[in-house]
Amino acid sequence: MRNKIWIFDLDDTLHNASAHIFPVMNRAMTQYIMDSLDLDESEAQKLRQHYWRIYGATLKGLMRHHNTDPHHFLQETHRLMNLPEMVIQVQRLRHMLKCLSGRKLVFTNAPRSYALRVLEILGVDDVFELIFSVESTQFHAKPSARGFQKLLKTIKAKACDCIMLEDSLPALMTAKRLGMKTVWVSKKLQKPNFVDYRISTVLALTHIKL
Repeated sequence: MRNKIWIFDLDDTLHNASAHIFPVMNRAMTQYIMDSLDLDESEAQKLRQHYWRIYGATLKGLMRHHNTDPHHFLQETHRLMNLPEMVIQVQRLRHMLKCLSGRKLVFTNAPRSYALRVLEILGVDDVFELIFSVESTQFHAKPSARGFQKLLKTIKAKACDCIMLEDSLPALMTAKRLGMKTVWVSKKLQKPNFVDYRISTVLALTHIKL
């Protein structure tokens, strides 16, 4: 492989978002759907999960079926005033990232402002050459191949030079289909065949030969 390009997902890959962030964000998304579509809580939750299952992102379903303004949706659902207390620090993350040779970037379905805040809190915002957020994909969020293709065009790279690190299997399936190496960050032991490596934490990246 020529100069390696490390593509990191953000939430539940570089840090644990499920513990404190996702529960708050999920409630905010449900509330947004209740307010904008005049639904009760259980209907709004069902719709949010339905779009998540079909499109891999709630926002995509809301844009496609309800003309939701994506910027307004992201702003309202990612306020997270106490974000510094919600982000769980990852010891040695900066050291591990600095030791990786090659280009490093973040590819996230989150909005840019949120991604930057999280990376700053983790103390690694200066390690990445690019934050490719959901706005960068023109709202073709992962696992959509269009988002990946926009990323490759932006960084002027071939898929075969890239290594994708993700907690989401549908996103890794797209990455593999395009020709990337795939690393699944998960505690689960069963590894699907489109995943090249499974690691239980991003810090274990130093233990695998890529």
